[in-house]
Formats: sequence, C-alpha cells, structure tokens
Amino acid sequence: MPGQNYSTMSEFILFGFSAFPQQLLPVLFLLYLLMFLFTLLGNLLIMATIWIEHRLHTPMYLFLCALSISEILFTVAITPRMLADLLSTHRSITFVSCASQMFFSFMFGFTHSFLLMVMGYDRYVAICHPLRYNVLMSPRDCAHLVAWTWAGGSVMGMMVTMIVFHLTFCGSNVIHHFVCHVLSLLKLACGNKTSSVIMGVMLVCVTALIGCLFLIILSYVFIVAAILRIPSAAGRHKTFSTCVSHLTVVVTHYSFASLIYLKPKGFHSMYSDALMATTYTVFTPFLSPIIFSLRNKELKNAIKKNFFRKFCPLSS
Repeated sequence: MPGQNYSTMSEFILFGFSAFPQQLLPVLFLLYLLMFLFTLLGNLLIMATIWIEHRLHTPMYLFLCALSISEILFTVAITPRMLADLLSTHRSITFVSCASQMFFSFMFGFTHSFLLMVMGYDRYVAICHPLRYNVLMSPRDCAHLVAWTWAGGSVMGMMVTMIVFHLTFCGSNVIHHFVCHVLSLLKLACGNKTSSVIMGVMLVCVTALIGCLFLIILSYVFIVAAILRIPSAAGRHKTFSTCVSHLTVVVTHYSFASLIYLKPKGFHSMYSDALMATTYTVFTPFLSPIIFSLRNKELKNAIKKNFFRKFCPLSS
C-alpha cells in the first residue's frame, strides 16, 4: 500500500529461490547444507587445534581463531534461514527478523574484513620489524586489536541497520533475494530522502571495505619490499610462505565481494543473481578453512598431529 511505513509493515517475502525449478531446490539444499556443515566443522577444527597446540599460541593464530569465530557466526546468521526457505513454500520473514539478520550479517561481515586487515598488519610487523614484534604485538595489544575489530563490526552493523529500517517502505514487500539484502531492501523504500540514504549507506560500506583493502595492500607493499632485501632465495620463500594463506583468503574474500556488489548493471536473471550471491555468503566461508588448513604448513602439521593421527592411525 502506498504510504505504508516501516512501523506498520509486519513482514517481507524473500523471493530469491521462488523462480528456481522445484526439482532443483532439494539439490541446492543438499549442496549448501554440506558446505554449511563443512564450514562449521572446518573452523571448529582450526579453533580446537590452536587451543590444544601451545606452539600456536601466537598473535597470528589468535587472529585466525577470531576470524574462524566471525565466519561461523556470519554463516549461522544467514545459511540456516536460507536452507529452510529452500524446502519451504512460505518464505516470509518478519520485520524484526529481517532487521536482526541484516544487523548480524553486517556485523560479522565487517568484523571479518577488519580482522583480515589486522592480520595483514601482524604480518607487516613480523616481517618488517621482527625485533619489535613482541613489543608491538603483545598479548594485551592483540586482545585490544581483536576487541576493536568486533566493536567496529558492531558499530557498522548497527549503523547500516538503523539507517535502512528507519526508511519508509511502501508498495511491494517482496525482497528479490534469499536474505534481507541491503540493496534489495533499499529498492522497496520510498520517500524524499530515499536516494540520499541509499548513497549514504553505499558510501559508508564501500569506504570501510576499500579502506581495509587499501591498508592490507599497503602492508604487503612493505612486506614485499622487505622480502626482496633478503639475500637468499630460500629465505625469501620461507618468509613469504607465512603470508600465503592470509593473502589467498584476502583475494578470495574481496573477489567474491566485488562479484556481488560491483557487477555491471544490465540484465541479470533471478537464477544468476541468487547463485552469484551464494558465492559470497556460502562459498567464501566454505573455502576459508580449506585455504588456512592447506596453505599454512604449521597449522596443517598441528591438525595432523592432534586429530588425524589419533582418529585415523592407519593413515599416519
């Protein structure tokens, strides 16, 4: 109804998977369920390994543990609802649930980006200022950095959610997405200030993400410069190998985010939009524990030592 505001609209309809053939939905459900479970188990395995292995009680692995927590919570905030909708014909979501989902997804998503930035800073200090590493990255300082990333994610999530849900929603209540996606939700808003609010939300989000990416790139510029000054090839390889897993996750994270938010305007079917969105919400968290487990030799050996050799003695 025209003129209906956010206080009277009681629910939204998530239309994301409604355009898919019904026979395809169980297949997608099974695929996303397996990826969801693997994401949870993979990150829990990383956290348990870091907790058990005392050699991994270092700043780099503290940040990795915090990153695993943020990925688990981000996945839990989105995927269970998406899985339920894949098998349901009634895909409505209440106003409060929609706002909560948006808040937590933004909170954990930005926390993830801030933690990647902090991990880049950790690698910069370790390689460019090794003699001052224990001073600059003391346990207290690391705890403060982790706390600030979570506080920053909470502020970003609260800011975006409050701005969006103070808009006036009129006409259709159908969200053309499988979650309460901010861009899809803003298309339902109306009023004189809607366009300026949309620009403001986009500016805040893009500035934060690009700012994190810029600082990560800046860290690696100094890291590469320091590595090139190492005389031996073996030394350069050993030093750079400590950054490979983090750099791979950064590239994956921002590549899939760009695929979703910076795609060119034009014709996009409901199929392609929904499938492209799942690459960031489901596939990226799925890849992260795989990358850290396979590309980080120290963590991989610790996992083998503490779990695989205990539960699979024949394979060892």
